[in-house]
Amino acid sequence: MSNAQTLLAVLTLPLALLMLASATARAQSADDRLAALLDAQFDAGLRADPLGASERGRREFDNLLPDLSESARNQQLAETRQRLELLRAIPRDELSPMRRVDAGLLEWELTRDIEGARFERWQFPVTRLHGPQTSLPQLPDNLPIAGEQQQRAYLERLRRMPAYIDQVIANMRAGIESGRVPPKVTMEGVPAQCFRQALLGGADPRIHALYKPFEGQEGELVLAAATIIQRDVAPAFERLGEFVRDEYIPACRDSVGVSNEPDGRAYYDFALKGHTTLDVTADEVHQIGLKEVARIRAEMFDVIARSDFPRKDDRSGDDLFRAFTEYLRTDQRFYFTNPEDLLAAYRDIAKRVDGEMPRLFHHLPRLPYGVREMPAFMAAEAPTAYYYPGSPDNGVAGFFVANTYALDQRPRYEMIALTLHEAVPGHHHQIAIAQELEESGLHEWRTTLGYTGFVEGWALYAERLGLEMGEGEHGFYADPYDDFGRLSYEMWRAMRLVVDTGIHAKGWTRRQAIDYMLANSGLSQTNIEREVDRYIGWPGQACGYKMGELHIRALRKHAEEVLGDKFDLRAFNDAIIKNGAVPLEVLTEQIEDWIATQN
Repeated sequence: MSNAQTLLAVLTLPLALLMLASATARAQSADDRLAALLDAQFDAGLRADPLGASERGRREFDNLLPDLSESARNQQLAETRQRLELLRAIPRDELSPMRRVDAGLLEWELTRDIEGARFERWQFPVTRLHGPQTSLPQLPDNLPIAGEQQQRAYLERLRRMPAYIDQVIANMRAGIESGRVPPKVTMEGVPAQCFRQALLGGADPRIHALYKPFEGQEGELVLAAATIIQRDVAPAFERLGEFVRDEYIPACRDSVGVSNEPDGRAYYDFALKGHTTLDVTADEVHQIGLKEVARIRAEMFDVIARSDFPRKDDRSGDDLFRAFTEYLRTDQRFYFTNPEDLLAAYRDIAKRVDGEMPRLFHHLPRLPYGVREMPAFMAAEAPTAYYYPGSPDNGVAGFFVANTYALDQRPRYEMIALTLHEAVPGHHHQIAIAQELEESGLHEWRTTLGYTGFVEGWALYAERLGLEMGEGEHGFYADPYDDFGRLSYEMWRAMRLVVDTGIHAKGWTRRQAIDYMLANSGLSQTNIEREVDRYIGWPGQACGYKMGELHIRALRKHAEEVLGDKFDLRAFNDAIIKNGAVPLEVLTEQIEDWIATQN
């Protein structure tokens, strides 16, 4: 029996037989036993998220959707507890160094899953940023469907969508009964998103995004797809929209802080540690944010002095800052009027950055990336941009997805920093490298990890790497307005530490958060409102960016001081991301080991 088969047998046995099965497993080496657990954890992740499995290239899951039922949750939790028990029975000192790291990461994941179960976050399946009304219509854009077998599997997935949406509704109803409901503001726009999908599918299913795999084709499967979308899927979206509008939003709370939910403050502390992967309190994060805001604000005045702002010499202090940011928000020189011009400018920046990458890294990923427009059905409620990972197995490139809605709120001076964050050397570069981890001997499970502090901390660090691209003291940020955009984005992430903890731990109102961000950055009003609503609906996540970036910058400073002339920036940048996403304390250990090999 293989390692994976042995463990699968263990996980399906009644508890009374678990000890006997565990004894059989102990006959194997420690490394083999851990490998079996990693196999089981990876398989459990695929089964829990068949949409993600398909997008990874595991096409045997193409006909499935997640099971959101109570029985599925209970089964997943029981298996998680069994895996943790088996993991703790493995002597760590008998593991090889690589497997010892794997064991630590697996224990982190299993423990977090078990500890987090009490917060019942399954009762929060929808906001305007996520849910079936946004994820399902994007599926055809991120998953190639070719040939009859894949089309038939996709048809089965379409047939399952109404039941899946009904499970979402049932879980939200459970949230109403338990008092676990989100703030009303996070649900604004959701009914419209749902009704938009219902209208498109009901009026003419051939124009619906879910029909895309059958465009320009004829035959039985094509007719079946149109029928399912019109008869079954569109009414399901209609049901979801009506439920959210008529039952859910009226039951949602007016307060914005998660501390107002049952166990809300305990959940915030849990979420803060999960996203930062650091043992920090809300008060500590808040104070770090205030210090960073003050530091960055001082640098902003230096950049204003370098600019051609016509009124910089007759104002000072807060008055100068307000006048300058108002100029940025209102002068037409900083905005495009045509979506295609905005996309073309992003593509031009991306190609310029591509030419600089060999100066910053020894190893570049094989998977390419592109820039594409955000789908119109979600743009009004969505952030400025996001990255969508590609899949080498599916033959799909990664994509930097840019929002072209409300062009007067998409300033040019933010574009370089945003491209560096979402594409390269930010998310695409780091995630595409992680997709190749198996080639270096790491388990495939490691490619699935995505700690916010690491992933977003790296992307924010990547924005700063623009200073080391091109020529001159300011690199790609030679234009003072572009440099102010970089600082504005850094300020944005520093303000998140203040605002997120303010909302969820200190009783801040939405208005307080918006006003604080308007007063300390050049971000547009629309961007700020969308961002604050995101922090309200996703407690703790926004803190991972700046905390992660500060940690990576501190590691680089330490490496530079220790290594002196031996410090190699390309080797350091490779060392940060070569093992995939890890908690920041694990990253510290890895960089210390790397430093030791450079002396």
